[in-house]
Amino acid sequence: MKRIVSAVLVAGLAACQAPGPITIPGITRAPDSAEDALEAYYRTLPDEFYPRAPQGLPLPAQDTALSRILVGSCHDEEEAGLTATLEQIASEEADLFLMIGDNVYGDKDGMAYANNQADLDELRESFAELAAREDFQAVRASHPMMVAWDDHDYGANDAGREFPFRRLAERIHERFWGLENKDVGAWPGTYYARSFGQEGQRTQIIMLDTRFFRSALTPTDAYGAKGKERYLPSTDPKQDMLGNDQWTWLENQLQKPADLRLIVSSIQVLPTEAHGWEAWSRLPIEQQRLYDLIGETEANGVVFVSGDRHTSFLYRSETALPYPAYELTASSMNVSFAETTDEMDPAQIGEGFPPDNYGAIGIDWEQGEVELEIKNAAGETVRQTKAKFR
Repeated sequence: MKRIVSAVLVAGLAACQAPGPITIPGITRAPDSAEDALEAYYRTLPDEFYPRAPQGLPLPAQDTALSRILVGSCHDEEEAGLTATLEQIASEEADLFLMIGDNVYGDKDGMAYANNQADLDELRESFAELAAREDFQAVRASHPMMVAWDDHDYGANDAGREFPFRRLAERIHERFWGLENKDVGAWPGTYYARSFGQEGQRTQIIMLDTRFFRSALTPTDAYGAKGKERYLPSTDPKQDMLGNDQWTWLENQLQKPADLRLIVSSIQVLPTEAHGWEAWSRLPIEQQRLYDLIGETEANGVVFVSGDRHTSFLYRSETALPYPAYELTASSMNVSFAETTDEMDPAQIGEGFPPDNYGAIGIDWEQGEVELEIKNAAGETVRQTKAKFR
């Protein structure tokens, strides 16, 4: 199967250089692009081509008021033994678990990168390995889940819309998480939203896709330098984060009634100066567009949730939105690179926390506030703050 898939996909990529029609088994047509050629083939792939997550719990009923949400990102499925963070998450009581990116490292085999494979065999293998882990199975059996992807479960490190196999990556993601027959399965990209609770106790959770449509970022002029590690802020108006369709969809979502809105972005939203890794601040026009859209739609109760950084942070900004804006960055579950960090952004609340961790969001409807917590792998709260949402 793998040799057939690779041959067909390579033929599809070559199609954009060929002026005439190409022939794929059962399909003869003139593709408009390489992606168009590949798309025709993807529709023929059998169900067994795709790995599937263990059966999960259904999402809470739409009229159920949420009181506690757990958040995690950055999980290496190849890590030997059980992941203490996943075990702890499975043992806690919560209404929902948000797994918000780098849920597997499907662009790596051990320490070596293995991306841009035509059939994304490493990505599929990584998801299959995640599905087989007892700690992940315990989480699936304990909590309803909503998911977003980031670069490593998208298929290539730091990639955006230039990734040539993004449509296959999307299919792998949606089928693994059982989303292919939901609304998100009907459009390009992996963004979707759900609301829970009745008026006065309604939580809206918006899962953004910061990969499928995003322009390439501007490379640094001082690789590895503090604050310029990988990318520079760019004011090129042609660069985009979400793509036209997702921006329009987001505007519609922000106009829906809600008391608390969690906007989940796999990459950080609020920080501006402390680092030069991927973040909304690398596309400051798009960052401001997000803030302006929230203001223009008069969307109340927004709290940002992010991952990606292999360190957890809490942030508060007095200027981003018409009201104080908060962000919880929860990362990583088992891919910690350090014990301490001296990173400090103007919006940052206290020190970051690099050891393995996850996030928790407690909702107090009576007081109209959320408690944002960073918890270590043993479930102990190591950082926290409270945010009013009404």
